Amino acid sequence: MVNVSRFFQRLVFVLSAAIFAALGLGFALGEFGLLGVHAGADQDGAYRQMGVYQQVLKKIQTDYVTEPTMSDVTTGALHGLLESLDADSSYLTPTEYKIFKDRPASGLAQVGINVSKRYGYATIVSVVPGSPADKEHLTDGDVIESIGSQSTREVSLAVIRFMLEGKPGTSVTLSVVRPRKPDPDKLTLTRAVTALPALSEQQYDNATILYLKPGVLTHARVDEIAAKLKADGKSRKVLLDLRDSSGGDAAEGMRLANFFLKAGTLAALEGQKFPRQTFTADPAKCISDAPVAVLVNRGTSGPAELAAAAIEDAKRGDVVGERTFGEGSVQKTIELPDGAALMLTVAKYLSPSGKKIQDDAVVPTVVVGQAVDDDQDEDAAPPKGDEPLNKALDLLKAKNT
Repeated sequence: MVNVSRFFQRLVFVLSAAIFAALGLGFALGEFGLLGVHAGADQDGAYRQMGVYQQVLKKIQTDYVTEPTMSDVTTGALHGLLESLDADSSYLTPTEYKIFKDRPASGLAQVGINVSKRYGYATIVSVVPGSPADKEHLTDGDVIESIGSQSTREVSLAVIRFMLEGKPGTSVTLSVVRPRKPDPDKLTLTRAVTALPALSEQQYDNATILYLKPGVLTHARVDEIAAKLKADGKSRKVLLDLRDSSGGDAAEGMRLANFFLKAGTLAALEGQKFPRQTFTADPAKCISDAPVAVLVNRGTSGPAELAAAAIEDAKRGDVVGERTFGEGSVQKTIELPDGAALMLTVAKYLSPSGKKIQDDAVVPTVVVGQAVDDDQDEDAAPPKGDEPLNKALDLLKAKNT
């Protein structure tokens, strides 16, 4: 009987949260003209149900076992409502938004992880090599259950990201759920200013294959790749390793793809109220006609996904590895009258074939997962051999220049 009672309590609170979310956010979006109709318009199906919502709300307030703290319920509901749209949409309370705006533009340290939200909790997309997180063997796919005493399920992605930041030398405690481990690990990491890894370059198959691993797709890094291709990669086959690349700018991901594409669509961007943009390859910016292959994994996100999708859809080269993370959207910050704010996704990037990167990610033409030994100790060295790399090399070796 106790379990049923607890379930009922949770059910009532969830229902109450949904009501407050519909009322509060519906009013806010209506006031800012984002719904296409005014908040009082009765033709919208959601608003025709307001009378029912009000009746249910009244019953909760008068008949529920205890008087709910409705401000807390409302805040939780608004967090949940925005996150139900996608991982990047967030509701910030007035306090959270003030902290967000007052953050210094530079000088902050981090623990070296790129995070998003999956299944309600913060999930590691990729880890910066040499960072505090890397030294604790954190990896893509690990779930951050809590930061300090705060569950990541209860706060927005924007808040999670600035909770991980701080002054160099300060520490943050994470509760991390790892694959194949029943209990979370409690880790204390010291924030540090970690330099991004340099462009990695190697040569394979008697120097006929140029291997480049950028790590991040910033303007400067993509310029470095261009210089390498112009210097000695015009006639050589190219292996572009975009595994664990999750930073940079969307425009740079498309510019990188353009190095290998003379014509055609690189990507598109569209939203309900966002004018569709189509990005097309510029023949003058194409550098290499040689065969190319691209390596991707679960840590490939954002700009790197745009580059991989453009090359794959144009059938310009093989994409080898694992399904990517799925991140490619544009957010708009909307300030609300009470000092709170919405970070609302207003547009999503599409691959040339029309798939939304955010929803569908990039599925390789050749799926190869990195071998993992389930019995291996986490602190041991990784399994020998890089199966995706070896497969990509074999594919390139078989191609004629």
